[in-house]
Amino acid sequence: MNISIAGIAVKNGKIFIARRVEGGDMGGKWEFPGGKAESGESCEESLVREFFEEFGVKITPDKLLGESSFTHKGIKRILYAYKIYLDDEYLNLTEHTEWKWASLEEIKNLDFIPSDLSLIPFIEPVLADS
Repeated sequence: MNISIAGIAVKNGKIFIARRVEGGDMGGKWEFPGGKAESGESCEESLVREFFEEFGVKITPDKLLGESSFTHKGIKRILYAYKIYLDDEYLNLTEHTEWKWASLEEIKNLDFIPSDLSLIPFIEPVLADS
């Protein structure tokens, strides 16, 4: 199965997002960071690996918030959203040009990856609790 994961970090009613480097069909777009699960890897392990590779930080995965599906280049993928805990003080951008904490309203007005926008209904309850 083709699995993608997104890490959803929430702080002060805002969500951690990052803009991908230019290039490719999703270059320059904003996203909830994460990536593809590798063979034999759990979703939580994938998140830890992806955040370390992309930002040089350790994260703590929490609970599964929800899932959606999308098709990319003819391949159907399942996208899981996990709540995570992130220390943003030591970020080293390797695959992104910038990052920020954004409100849902701001996210809806950015050039965001469409499949990630499908996760918003799962994120809204988390924001209400923050």
